[in-house]
Amino acid sequence: MSRRYRRFASLAVVPALALATTGCVEVNTSIDRAQACLEAPKIVADLTGQLTQLANDPQAMEKALDDTAAKLNDLADQAANTTIKEASDNLATTLAGINVKDVNDAVDAAQKVSSETAAYVQRITEACTGG
Repeated sequence: MSRRYRRFASLAVVPALALATTGCVEVNTSIDRAQACLEAPKIVADLTGQLTQLANDPQAMEKALDDTAAKLNDLADQAANTTIKEASDNLATTLAGINVKDVNDAVDAAQKVSSETAAYVQRITEACTGG
């Protein structure tokens, strides 16, 4: 094989490697998005399931809100999809900002969480089905 031909052949390999690497990145992004699409509603469902049980325990409700905010922040940090990241960050900030000092606050918190999580799930659903 002539020197000139080998050089040409090696230059032809570079774009092929670039395409292969780009393809891997696309696959990994899709997997990250799919995982986030599964995890996000689960985090919210776990919280909403706890709220009715914690209505008479303001401290436990506050802890559940803070724990869920931390999980959402973790999800946002790992999410490759911008919409999922932003929605998770926003809900985490909202949940962390809710203070539950007494039973009346717990009722208000449950109502706020209900409306905020419904909006969150809608945004996540749109991000996960929108392509």
